[in-house]
Amino acid sequence: MAIIVNLDVMMAMRKKSLTELAGEIDLTLANLSILKNNKAKAIRLSTLNEICKALDCQPGDLLQYVADENTKIEGGADENK
Repeated sequence: MAIIVNLDVMMAMRKKSLTELAGEIDLTLANLSILKNNKAKAIRLSTLNEICKALDCQPGDLLQYVADENTKIEGGADENK
């Protein structure tokens, strides 16, 4: 997966439990757990907004892009080899 969700890191930094956060943002524990464990295929912007509000963070604090090993970067230095 190219997008990593760092929800567990932000929750630890803010000392919030999964149950506490789920109650604050009105999301089921199951759905929040899926997101926390990087099993989610998508996230609604409204949900991301509520998480950011509850954890006092930016979307970039929660989401991280990691290139797959077989992802080719167009225009990169290795393209001409």
